[in-house]
Amino acid sequence: MRFFRPLIRPNYAQKLSLLATLPLLTAVAAIAVLVAYQSRALAEREIQALEHQLLEAKKAELRNYVTQARNGFSFIYGRAHPNDEAAKTQVTQILSSMIYGTDGFFFVYDYDGTNLVSPRQTEFINQNWSGLTDDNGVPVVDEFIRLAREGAGWHSFMWQKPSTGESAQMVAYVVGLQDWQWAVGTGVFIDDVLASVATARAEVEARVQRTFVYIGAIALIALIVVFASGMMLNIRERRLADAKLKELTQRVFDTQEEERGRVARELHDGISQILVGVRFTLDNARRRMARGDPGNAMPPLDKGLEHLGTAISEVRRISRDLRPGVLDDLGLGPALKALTSDFAARTGIETEFSTVVFSNRLDQDSKIALYRIAQEALTNIERHANATHVIMDLRGHAKGATMRITDNGTGLPARQDRGGPGIGLRNMEERIEQLDGTLRILSSRGTQGGTVIEARLPLSHLLPPDGGIDTNSMQ
Repeated sequence: MRFFRPLIRPNYAQKLSLLATLPLLTAVAAIAVLVAYQSRALAEREIQALEHQLLEAKKAELRNYVTQARNGFSFIYGRAHPNDEAAKTQVTQILSSMIYGTDGFFFVYDYDGTNLVSPRQTEFINQNWSGLTDDNGVPVVDEFIRLAREGAGWHSFMWQKPSTGESAQMVAYVVGLQDWQWAVGTGVFIDDVLASVATARAEVEARVQRTFVYIGAIALIALIVVFASGMMLNIRERRLADAKLKELTQRVFDTQEEERGRVARELHDGISQILVGVRFTLDNARRRMARGDPGNAMPPLDKGLEHLGTAISEVRRISRDLRPGVLDDLGLGPALKALTSDFAARTGIETEFSTVVFSNRLDQDSKIALYRIAQEALTNIERHANATHVIMDLRGHAKGATMRITDNGTGLPARQDRGGPGIGLRNMEERIEQLDGTLRILSSRGTQGGTVIEARLPLSHLLPPDGGIDTNSMQ
């Protein structure tokens, strides 16, 4: 009983821990719902696209069958009179012999609803089936006749498979022979398409359920860690909160940088999830080749390979942008030079970079902050400035270090002058303020427009000289 008493009557630190778990639970639940919704929505769009492609392939196949059949008796029908019974008999014999696959056949109904041809279900012949409906109440023969009177058309309904005797979904294509008042058509069962779509939906649901399990496990671990940490907190540590607030904020930025590095590594391992669209494209090509139609399989294969190459290039670019290795290996100067070179090559904007070699070195936090500010500035120039020339300058001086980025673009929008800076500019200001630095933004609009972004760091963030000249500027 003494062991459970702290749980029944928690102290102040425990209450804080319990209170801290509520936003975590809310966030995890919201993330789980959002992930499930987005996953299902994306997968459903892809499944619908796959189903549409498969059905269109089936319809094209049916149209070809009907066209070939009509070509087979057109020399008889074209010369026959409306009441030429001998010609009608010849055509019915031709259509009765045209069976294909396991369940494929041609059918003929006159406009009164009497079946004239049904080679796989001969009990239908010479019987009037006007008013016939399938298991779901969908009209069958009457719809055939309506489509035939209009010239041609598609119809989907439930029908008994000759090979198994079981009902399955069928798609039929019907054309009308108006001189004889016949509805001639053929159909194909699409239970394989429906089975493929159902399997895909089941896989999506299984992935969503696994995602819920993973999120739940992560949330449980996080709750245990948060609560255990809260149990270990001492109330006296609250007096140190103000002094450690600045350090905590810096740790948040460090965590963000570590997370970006982790995401950059995992993007390569998780690329299969990004390329689910390619999988469906290749699956479509495989199905076409399985049907003995390799010629039509090449376009989806080429498209899949093109998307695959694009995705790989994009992953590499994102990985490089998240955490450039040159920043850790060579220093800030080479990293900024590589950044501006890539920017110029990607956008076509003329870009100049200059720096001054000196013996002082920036600490790690300052290098990361200046690199991210430069990255954000170039992104804004690319998206909004319409600039043709950019100059970036980095140098140290007696008061610290300064990075200046100048462009000849259109300047900042007037609404930002009224409503304050945007998210990107606020991120720049927050980064530089964490290092006790300053950020100046000068902008003018019109023909003589342009923007200057100047970031200054105090001398406290420059490490003392190590006795020699550093070959990597501002490293």
